[in-house]
Amino acid sequence: MKRTNGGITAPKGFMASGIHAGIKASPLLDLALLVSDVEGPIAGVFTKNQIPAAPVILDRLHLKKQYGRAIIINSGNANACTGAHGLKDAEEMAKLVAIRLDISTTSVFVGSTGVIGPRLPMPAIRKGIPSLMQRLRKSGHRDAARAIMTTDTTVKELAIQTRIGKQLVTIGGMAKGSGMIHPDMATMLAYVTTDATIQPKILQVSLREAVHSSFNTISVDGETSTNDTVLCLANGMANNTMIPWHSADHKKFQHALNDVCQALAMKICQDGEGATKIVEILVHGAKTDQDAKVISKTLATSPLVKTALFGEDPNWGRFMVAIGRAGPAIQPKHVEISFDDVTMVKNGQEIIPSRERQVQRVMKKKSYAITVTVGRGKSSAKVWTTDFSYDYVKINASYRS
Repeated sequence: MKRTNGGITAPKGFMASGIHAGIKASPLLDLALLVSDVEGPIAGVFTKNQIPAAPVILDRLHLKKQYGRAIIINSGNANACTGAHGLKDAEEMAKLVAIRLDISTTSVFVGSTGVIGPRLPMPAIRKGIPSLMQRLRKSGHRDAARAIMTTDTTVKELAIQTRIGKQLVTIGGMAKGSGMIHPDMATMLAYVTTDATIQPKILQVSLREAVHSSFNTISVDGETSTNDTVLCLANGMANNTMIPWHSADHKKFQHALNDVCQALAMKICQDGEGATKIVEILVHGAKTDQDAKVISKTLATSPLVKTALFGEDPNWGRFMVAIGRAGPAIQPKHVEISFDDVTMVKNGQEIIPSRERQVQRVMKKKSYAITVTVGRGKSSAKVWTTDFSYDYVKINASYRS
């Protein structure tokens, strides 16, 4: 398996484009299109928020067909909490692309990201789609990745290649996300393409597994959203033999898909709004997997923990408080906390105060791990989080300006 160039269009048979349509201030790109040369299986994982945006509602309906060919995405407007009008606008976006490609509307998927509440500026989108179609090209991946950004500071894309049987298979992806990120996804969009030949049901199961080990293990601020979507479109143009379920080829494909999703997830976490650090939190010794997951999430989203990370303050009491309020039963006398390889807490108590200087040196790093043991159980969980900085407040206090 190796990295390659091209992002979302690296697999055979994919083109993309991104333009400034007028949804955001000029000259920011705000409308993207991804098109496969042929129709193929598509899989999707969506927000668990009980107030889904119009594009999510539409995509769930289109996904019942299990096949797709194009995805159109806008930034600058979430098309969320817009009622029947919003759903009509999302349907029109899909229809306008379908007419141009002479395909079924259900083969077109829609994504939106931005401010919640206002209706989409459909005149700008209608006017922009012809230009979007004309600009479709293999090299359009970077413009497409830029066009889906909101508060992101960097483009998030990559592609990898692996061999499935005798054929070289490529998986490419792009994502946006910076704030309002939490396990079970949130305010993030991710699109993955592959030229692998694979059945729709296997692709859906594979994508769910990849999302579980990637986008569901990052947290910037603990918020959730209305729009988060991960779609994976396959077109079979690598001409590999159909990937059998639970085969060696399936394991290779799953590993490659996991790798792409994990890399995109880390790019999102590293670009957390105002973040200066990315920290891996590992919880061991829980009674159940769910207990470990809950404790890790509580630590990852605690404002007191996250501000301590920013301040590089080895105030381990904040971690103890978060562990204690997480909910699952723990044994205080078995709690241990280590920062990289420096153990600060053992048997629920500080080892020696002088360790604080060693821990502080660890906390000055841009990236490190915090390992927490909560008992003698056999379950573990892992999550990546970021710190809360002054810039996080500034960015989100003026998000609409």
